[in-house]
Amino acid sequence: MTTGWPDGNKAALTARRPEPVLPRRAVVAGLGVLLPGSALARVAPHVPAHVHAAAAAHHAAHPLHAPAIVGRATPPRPLIMLDPGHGGKDPGAIGISGTYEKHVAEAAASELQRQLEASGRYRVAMTRADDRFIPLEGRVDIAHSHKASLFISMHADALTNRAVRGASVYTLSSRASDRQTAMLARTENSADRYGGPHVHADSPEVQEILASLVTEETRHGAAHMASSIVTSFRPRIGLLQHPSRHASFVVLKSADIPSVLVEMGFMSNHMDEAALRQAAHRMVVAGAMVQAIDRYFATDSMVTHATG
Repeated sequence: MTTGWPDGNKAALTARRPEPVLPRRAVVAGLGVLLPGSALARVAPHVPAHVHAAAAAHHAAHPLHAPAIVGRATPPRPLIMLDPGHGGKDPGAIGISGTYEKHVAEAAASELQRQLEASGRYRVAMTRADDRFIPLEGRVDIAHSHKASLFISMHADALTNRAVRGASVYTLSSRASDRQTAMLARTENSADRYGGPHVHADSPEVQEILASLVTEETRHGAAHMASSIVTSFRPRIGLLQHPSRHASFVVLKSADIPSVLVEMGFMSNHMDEAALRQAAHRMVVAGAMVQAIDRYFATDSMVTHATG
């Protein structure tokens, strides 16, 4: 007789033990481990309130985290630390017509800050934005506290020879590249005398040790930045005969931040002083500096150093 069942044995099939079926309430409660309360409300609006509460408590104690997205985050913009030389009771060099170096340095740094921020490519901080005295080591500490990618100290010093004029850039070394640079370093390092007996530049012996601690990567970065500045200055700003120099400047002693000191000209020369008093000339200087900074960070190794 045909039974209509595939194997002709309805009794055998119906005698099998059925698979256990979990109550709907248990299924929904299990979902509470994986879904937040708002999701449960959509899946099973009739679930009792105590189930919702238990699910919410579990979710709060064990939140689900989305996987990290790698490679899509925008890298942070490099932070440029600008250091206007001198300030407060330390006037710096005084020009032939009475111009104070501290005022020229601050005005030039402020213009450079404006142009850098307008580019949208950098963050900028200043060691001082007003007329105040800051010890040399304090300037380095400020750069470290900001985790700066680059440190630029801006100056317009004076020389005994008033005929010398032109811009130049300096990097750190335990020994000066020439006699004139050695004199500049001594003048700059003596600025801390305005801070009283407890604030003073380090001795030459200590400076030599500090210079030896600067990493090779930092030295390479500083030399690259100095070269970029000279290249940018050359077509538009007068330079010394050998514009890239080095000496034991206290303010350049950071072991891990590429640092340069820029002499925009000499206040002891009446032509340099007259030019630096003009806002238009300071805009040209700042524009050349921006170009140099762009070139510096366009180099792959420099970008890697700056963004970590």
